[in-house]
Amino acid sequence: MPATAEWSIETYAIYNEAMRKADKEFQEERDRRYTEVNVEKEKALKIKETADLTALELARESQVYKDERNDAMREQNLKETGIYATRDDLAEVVKGMEKSLKPLVDYISGQQGTVKGSQLTVKSIYAAIGGTAAIVGIIVVLVNMFMK
Repeated sequence: MPATAEWSIETYAIYNEAMRKADKEFQEERDRRYTEVNVEKEKALKIKETADLTALELARESQVYKDERNDAMREQNLKETGIYATRDDLAEVVKGMEKSLKPLVDYISGQQGTVKGSQLTVKSIYAAIGGTAAIVGIIVVLVNMFMK
């Protein structure tokens, strides 16, 4: 074509067809790339979720380990300083108190049998008096209701 040539209908049709073809190829390429990018994003998201779960589990295990270590160090420090009683110290004290109070507990439990017998008789008398008073009170209330 000469440099001074103008567009004709045929050249314009050829140009439009070439542009349509280039646009279609560009659009297909773009769609393919978008699809690939979306697939890779999904893979990356799954990897990130797995990594997050693993990180949470490791953080949990690390915290449990730190707590156990701190508890052990605190117990050791308390034992060394002797300022506060530890669980072991308290257990020893309770065992010692149980041993020293055992004779007293045995004596009291032996005496309860003889005292309970007389207490039961007194309680039975009080219960009978209370029951009688309640019945008399009910009879008085009923008589008053029917007399009116």
